[in-house]
Amino acid sequence: MSKQYRPSGPCLSTLAHAVRAALVLGLCSGAALAQTAAPATPLPRVEITGSAIRQIESETPLPVQVVTREEIEKAGVTTAAELMTRISANVGGLTDGVSINVGGDQRGLNSANLRGIGTSSTLVLLNGRRMANFASPGDDAGVDLNNIPAAAIARVEVLMDGASALYGTDAIGGVINFITRKDFHGIELNAYRGTTDEGGAGKRAGTISAGIGDIGQDGYNLFAVFDWQGTDALRSSQRSFIPELRIPERLGHLLSGFTSPANIRLTSAQRDYLQESGFLLNGRPITNRLINLSIPNCSPPANLYLPAGTGGVDACTYDYMGDTELYPKSNKQNFLSRGVLKLDANNQLYAEVALSRSRTNYVGSSARVTGYIDASRVPALANAGLENVTDDDVPGELELRMRLTEAGNRTSELTSQSQRYVLGLTGTVAGWDYDIGVNHSVNVVKDKDMHGYVLYNELLEGIAAGLINPFGPSGTEGRALLDRIQVNDVVRHSKGTMDSIDFKASRTVLPLAGGDLALAVGGEVRRERTDFTPSALLMSDNINNDAAPEGGKATSDKRHVSAIFGELQAPFTKEWQGQLSARYDRYQQVGGALSPKVGVSYTPVKSVMLRGSAGRGFRAPSMTDLYRPTVYSSTATLPDPVYCATVENNYADCADNWDTRRYSNADLKPERSKQFSLGAVVEAGKHVTASLDYWNIRRTNLISELGDDIILGNLAKYGDLVHRDEDGLIDYIELRKENRGAQVARGLDLMVDVHGVDTGIGRFGGRLTGTYVLKSKVQTGPGDPFVSNLGRFVTDMVVQRWRHTLSFDWERGPLSASLSNTFSSGYDDQNSAINVDDGSVVAANRVSSYSLWDLSGAWAVNKAWKVRAGVQNLADKSPPYSNQAYFFLSGYDPTYTDPRGRRFYASVNYVFK
Repeated sequence: MSKQYRPSGPCLSTLAHAVRAALVLGLCSGAALAQTAAPATPLPRVEITGSAIRQIESETPLPVQVVTREEIEKAGVTTAAELMTRISANVGGLTDGVSINVGGDQRGLNSANLRGIGTSSTLVLLNGRRMANFASPGDDAGVDLNNIPAAAIARVEVLMDGASALYGTDAIGGVINFITRKDFHGIELNAYRGTTDEGGAGKRAGTISAGIGDIGQDGYNLFAVFDWQGTDALRSSQRSFIPELRIPERLGHLLSGFTSPANIRLTSAQRDYLQESGFLLNGRPITNRLINLSIPNCSPPANLYLPAGTGGVDACTYDYMGDTELYPKSNKQNFLSRGVLKLDANNQLYAEVALSRSRTNYVGSSARVTGYIDASRVPALANAGLENVTDDDVPGELELRMRLTEAGNRTSELTSQSQRYVLGLTGTVAGWDYDIGVNHSVNVVKDKDMHGYVLYNELLEGIAAGLINPFGPSGTEGRALLDRIQVNDVVRHSKGTMDSIDFKASRTVLPLAGGDLALAVGGEVRRERTDFTPSALLMSDNINNDAAPEGGKATSDKRHVSAIFGELQAPFTKEWQGQLSARYDRYQQVGGALSPKVGVSYTPVKSVMLRGSAGRGFRAPSMTDLYRPTVYSSTATLPDPVYCATVENNYADCADNWDTRRYSNADLKPERSKQFSLGAVVEAGKHVTASLDYWNIRRTNLISELGDDIILGNLAKYGDLVHRDEDGLIDYIELRKENRGAQVARGLDLMVDVHGVDTGIGRFGGRLTGTYVLKSKVQTGPGDPFVSNLGRFVTDMVVQRWRHTLSFDWERGPLSASLSNTFSSGYDDQNSAINVDDGSVVAANRVSSYSLWDLSGAWAVNKAWKVRAGVQNLADKSPPYSNQAYFFLSGYDPTYTDPRGRRFYASVNYVFK
């Protein structure tokens, strides 16, 4: 999908480093003419991601991949998040599918993650400037890709090299610069419709673009684009691959013990009493504390009798994967306008307005309830004598593990709204090319519990009074009560604001043997502010399945950031060019650091260029790293070694989903990084260009939480983070942001581009961009061993060893077609989930590779009309089976797979100029 521009002879460096397509065509044609005609007029200079210096040709040592508007259209993608899934270096980014959960962190965030080293280390820019980060507090600090006006994108430049020395501290993994159309005049209309083979997840989109004025002739241009798109929900019942995963059979212990009819969780004393009194269930004495009086029926298909599942032999198991959504319903609108006014021959005034709103409904399974009922209200136990068990706190009281199906599925509405206003001045004064701008950017996130969440105290009262039946349908009065206690409240309101003033200026300084020495200087001052407001209802701690954060309260935090940078480009000879840059950032309350970088390129012949760079960087802790409210969550099923030692290491007794409390840390220090790259770009003949780049990143003083599995696996070192009750059982595990450990990532980026091959049946081309990772590992603390997640799912993600995008293009006259493939290699699964019924560990699994083929074709009817149609996931490839236990969705890994299956789309485009 992505590519580097295609060189020809002296245009090699220009294309290899992502000068805009129009300029490249001009350069290449100009170079060809120069061999037979008089010298052409001076070519315009442009700015390239990775350098602050305007230049005609870029021979900088920084590798950049470019995705053009034409490629985006061929792929049939309509959002920035969909586009990023086709970048091979993007690993483990957040998507709508990953966000499917109930009560999870940062729902609604779509993010990029270059090199798999974290969303917080990938800088996303719009026209070279920052946007406010997604406001909802959580582990990831980054721009919500929903706020990028995809319909206005002219191209995307992906700088595949750490660029802290130029752009700032959060560019360790790289920079993604979304560049919008700027000098458009006329009217353009686009309509898009997509459907899926099995139903669900249909998409509708429409775009209106309009522009007036020509900078050269009229002295101004005003451009605006409005984009709307809506996507339908996709339920698990609509996909045949879900039953084919055989989740109840393979992963029954990952399913739920909260069922309808309700399971009963006996105390140890109650179980022993019933065993001694000869109580029989399903014709046999009970063996476990969890029982269900309806076994073996259990009210299928959602509630199953799975002796090897979470419910065990005496209870039922709830298959939530048969009762949830795989892809959310969403509605997204984006508006972008840009105006440019020519002040004189050398200076322009410009303004940008970008507005967006993304509203997504996340629908999970129906609510799980821990309720209580007197045994006398349960006919099968009314005369069992449980009121005589005096060892319990409340004799005769039964704890219920029930599923509140009558209240409906838990549904949250997440709204992310963004505003961005930029006013700037650009031009040339006294030989200096300059750009100065004021940027005001805001992101507001509203997280609303809108259905399926109920008032907990009132629910318990209804159960105790017999109005709500845990074991079957409730009566009219009970259903009316559930309707009255439904929650419809914006429980979390977050706002992030960024205000900044930035400038940069560049000029040539003196002539060198290979050209002019160029200097650039710049700076930035910005203020970041975050406001978090939990609702009064949330803080009352009376919403079932949505707990109030510990010590929760409205918070407002802000800080000031300042930075200066400089850059030198030195063409020492015709063959050698050097680049030196450095940036000093200072963060209020955190401190400052200098980030230097040096690079060099060598062009021994016109068809070969060698390049390399090395630099240092640092990442300041984000506002949520420093000030996020406490978050309640739980672990995957893990053993407690202390408890296990008392029960002969029987995981059936000593493994559980332990409660956790996740804390921020106002005393965090910055991370430090070192990175370098080495590469080559080669033109192998008239039609073939290839590049290979080696990259290496090492981060220290890593800002992270210790994994809960790491803590329980090394209690001698981390036992103070495990808080226990008076009986020695785990009360909760403390997960706190700290500066600890290190991270290493290194690999190879490959690009092969075949272009302009003319035949009797049309012009052909092909392109391969791929990333081969050599190492990806994390050290969780000083002195701890490094743990590799390369080709192996660890804690929360996997880094596949090889990922690529491959495309083949054909065009002849008004007709064109494109066939593309995205591929991710297989890996060793998480293989750690524990069956608490029998103490076994999930069967080891290797996740198979994932390969998707897309096909599209277009017909340019005339200059005004163009029609395109295509098929995505041509072979209807289903996500491969995975036993991962980290994400809410089970049976597959939602971070890189797509549950929508085969999809058909068509679009019509009309342009009037």
